[in-house]
Amino acid sequence: MSVRPWGEPGPGDGYGRGHGHRPPVGWQPASAVSAQAAMRAGHADRDRTVDVLKAAFAEGRLSAEEFEQRHEAVAAAQTYGQLAALVVDLPVGPMATPALAPLAPPVPVTFLPAPPPPQVRPTNVLAVVSLMCGLTGLSLPAVVTGHVARAQIRRDNSAGDSAAVLGLVIGYLGSAFWTLMLLLGLF
Repeated sequence: MSVRPWGEPGPGDGYGRGHGHRPPVGWQPASAVSAQAAMRAGHADRDRTVDVLKAAFAEGRLSAEEFEQRHEAVAAAQTYGQLAALVVDLPVGPMATPALAPLAPPVPVTFLPAPPPPQVRPTNVLAVVSLMCGLTGLSLPAVVTGHVARAQIRRDNSAGDSAAVLGLVIGYLGSAFWTLMLLLGLF
């Protein structure tokens, strides 16, 4: 049996498919092949084309004879255009052109808009007052303002929780100290 590469015209058909078949949709004669389609194909390209043919045969899109003819034509194919012509009538095929670079170059960082400044949370004033009262020995005001500050911080999502907690700790320690002094009668 004489097998000719896919796309070469046979006697009497002019399309390369023989036996009165019509050319596949999108089929073009070799003279209309673009410069990119004339680029030489590699082994990986042929392997992808064979995979497409295998899938089409498994799905019943190709007969056994047609699969064999196209498989032999893949081995003889030299260009992307020849490979594309073998699978143009199938749902999936190899790329007719090699992968191209992105159309637009990436935007340099200097031309991108500046990111928004980080949002600074305001510090709760009562948290600072609680800490100052605790450090100066005013225990009761430190405890009261510390609790109020922590409630406001939770409600407003403001900063200063650590200052409020520290004011509370110092205030409670001071209160315990003064209570102990009063109980012991050291004054």
